[in-house]
Amino acid sequence: MGPDLSARAVDARELMDEPDADERMLGLTYDRFRLVNALVSRPGGVYRRDIRARARRGRIRILDVGAGGGDLCRDLARRLRRDGLAADITALDADERAIRWAAAHDDGAGIGYRCALADELVGEGAQFDVVLSNHVLHHLSAAELSQMLQDTRTLVGESGVVVHHDIARAGAAYALFRAATAPFARTVLAGTFIREDGLISIRRSYTREELAAAAPEGWTVRARAPFRLELRWEPGDARP
Repeated sequence: MGPDLSARAVDARELMDEPDADERMLGLTYDRFRLVNALVSRPGGVYRRDIRARARRGRIRILDVGAGGGDLCRDLARRLRRDGLAADITALDADERAIRWAAAHDDGAGIGYRCALADELVGEGAQFDVVLSNHVLHHLSAAELSQMLQDTRTLVGESGVVVHHDIARAGAAYALFRAATAPFARTVLAGTFIREDGLISIRRSYTREELAAAAPEGWTVRARAPFRLELRWEPGDARP
């Protein structure tokens, strides 16, 4: 029998968020995220929906908030290069360990890495065409979520788009992730935090209704497969 998922497990804390988390395990976790996120987060979707058309009009500025090991940024950079398009991509994370690892594994992607919070960029007057996050919202307290949405909205002005992707809490999502990762616990995922933290993440995450209730006016929440939520802000004339 699985855990009670009727409410968010807001007191559960992911192991990799601990300040004394093993750095070797952190590095392996960041490295394996590119495999897990390719299957779960499917960055090709956000590229096709929100980046490619804008980049075809000229060089764009992209910000990934809570970028972790930077796998999403590197994937987007590769897709842009493949299509002959240009962008300035910034990977932002408040954890110095993540930024240090990501910068050391840039592999020629040309990403800009920054250890800071989004409100610091707001204070600097920074502006972006596209602001993204992936698997960040469930980490935040109610006050932090409110601040995050306010800051990311400010960073795109009146013409950009903000797209936050996260997990949708559901019993089926928990059971599927637990079953799908079990065969790899002693191979690909060995020595990482991915399996245990992934299960905690699902317990901490929102349902569609909960996230819609927490979001300010002007934001929209969409359910996407597999067990994903998309919270977005875009100019009024761009909304369906």
